[in-house]
Amino acid sequence: MKLRPKVALVTGAGSGIGQAAAKLLAGEGAKVGLLDYKPDGLQQTVGEIERAGGQGLPLLADVSQPEQMREAVQRLIETWGRLDIVFANAGINGVWAPIDELEAEEWDQIMNINLKGVFLTCKYAVPHLRQQGGAIVMTASVQGTRQFSIPGSTAYACSKAALVALTKKLALELAPQRIRVNVICPGGTETNIGASTKRRNLEKIRPPVQYPQGTIPLTGGQRARPEQIAQLVLFLVSDEASMITGTEVWIDGAQSLLMG
Repeated sequence: MKLRPKVALVTGAGSGIGQAAAKLLAGEGAKVGLLDYKPDGLQQTVGEIERAGGQGLPLLADVSQPEQMREAVQRLIETWGRLDIVFANAGINGVWAPIDELEAEEWDQIMNINLKGVFLTCKYAVPHLRQQGGAIVMTASVQGTRQFSIPGSTAYACSKAALVALTKKLALELAPQRIRVNVICPGGTETNIGASTKRRNLEKIRPPVQYPQGTIPLTGGQRARPEQIAQLVLFLVSDEASMITGTEVWIDGAQSLLMG
């Protein structure tokens, strides 16, 4: 078990990539604080971890709310006394629409969760990571980093592009404390994030391009499984990646190379 006796915090842990990563990290010996704003998926995931012999701590919080995040991290520290790994994964697609039809509050919601939420996660976690060093991984996207052709997703792409800059700034700032910071950029993945995406009038700005053979060349269009993304997270937080920091890693089956 390559992560024993480390303690990890995973945000957005109630479903999708966060859920898969929390289970994998726990399976490798880490004690995992699972943070989400929805209790149902959170409790289910903690139950699965415990039935498999691991240790999980449910943390109910909204990543965009400073006091909730401060209290969640403090509860984790009070429970296990340390923090070594942070997977700042929580995010939303939000509203996709032409720029002149995107409302200011819709822009703010995406930024508050996707960018401010990661900032708050790091803000409250870093003092504890400094005690012994550790690793932070953020979830960005192919959008905003290598892919810009999906119509209407301007706010989402900007929020994810900002995470790459945040990663590089923090990697340099925190390197003297032996804290590594990296960011993953998944492409199409089998999660439920698309179900909550609101799309408005995208036909007006859609690029006149079709991909009859599928948009993911490596798999013929098959989306990644969350477990495949989780394997990358495990590598980046493990000692096997001990010299990797300030780096973005695309995991998309060449999707962004085709559709960029």
